[in-house]
Amino acid sequence: MASYPKNAWYPLTWARDVSRKLLHRRVLGEDIVVYQMENGDYAALEDACPHKMVPLSMGTLRGDTIECGYHGLTFNCEGTCTAAPGQPRIPGVRVRSFPVKHHVGLVWIWMGDPANAEATPLIDIPQYNDPAFSLLEGDALPLAANYLSLADNLCDPTHVGFVHKTTLSNSSYQEIPVFHKQEGSMVVTWRWIIDSTLIPLFEGIKDFGGNVDRWHYYYYHAPCVAIVDFGSAKTGTGAPEGHREGSIEMYACHFITPVDEHNCIQHWFILKNMPGTPELDARLEAMERFVLNEDKVLLEAAEANERKRPGWKPLRIASDASSVKMRKIVSNMIEAENMPATSPSL
Repeated sequence: MASYPKNAWYPLTWARDVSRKLLHRRVLGEDIVVYQMENGDYAALEDACPHKMVPLSMGTLRGDTIECGYHGLTFNCEGTCTAAPGQPRIPGVRVRSFPVKHHVGLVWIWMGDPANAEATPLIDIPQYNDPAFSLLEGDALPLAANYLSLADNLCDPTHVGFVHKTTLSNSSYQEIPVFHKQEGSMVVTWRWIIDSTLIPLFEGIKDFGGNVDRWHYYYYHAPCVAIVDFGSAKTGTGAPEGHREGSIEMYACHFITPVDEHNCIQHWFILKNMPGTPELDARLEAMERFVLNEDKVLLEAAEANERKRPGWKPLRIASDASSVKMRKIVSNMIEAENMPATSPSL
């Protein structure tokens, strides 16, 4: 059984990286060629010519068709062979094409049944189009780790006090309780730290004249999106009750591309309730890269150890509650896709 659901939208790559040149990407263990068509839309095909299995991404884009670089077989954006130089008959072959959409700066791909793609909405991030928020578009960080290990990390505020002491927290808050709940295919994990000093990431952005009440809300949307709502407000001004006026409010948005069983890519951006400036954005970008690399080092080391111990069974502790729910949601999605179709009763 596959280890990822296919009937879902996955981030394939940044739209800024897709042009009128053929681009290779890999997702769910499959090789994809993606390109921008003449009308500005995007197309994605299986990256293998059925003649000799040469990657189509090594070919030439002619109009909206791809000419294979080995023998010139040509395929349109729907995957149909439209030309075969040197012979009068065009082979009745095709390569698989995939539904793709452009959303929040990314090109998304649907790897499952195309009939289900249009009815499945992409993640809604209201702050993305809110003029009160500015965007800091980040990177595509490769990790030598399974995508669910990264999802575990993005369901878990408790690791912050141990892993990110110089950026997002410090050791004084390791015992603060964490809460969680499940809403359909979403898991929410959160905690509040009341009457606290600012985290290092926020220092110098705003002077609150004293301590703050700060929050972390982790929203995981199965199977590949995690949005971390985090911020600070002056202590006693009602932030826990929903009053965020005068606060620092940020949304760190993470979009996971499962490359294969042992690798994934973490696309990310930050939305913040303040104007972006070159100085502020450069500082936030550098610190976010530092934070994500701290996670990367640990996740890759854990993946390497896990591969050495194929019979290993994870120990579950209290902080795993959200990730257990997350993995169950993904498992249910996979099982539902693999259930045999039932015939109608006579």
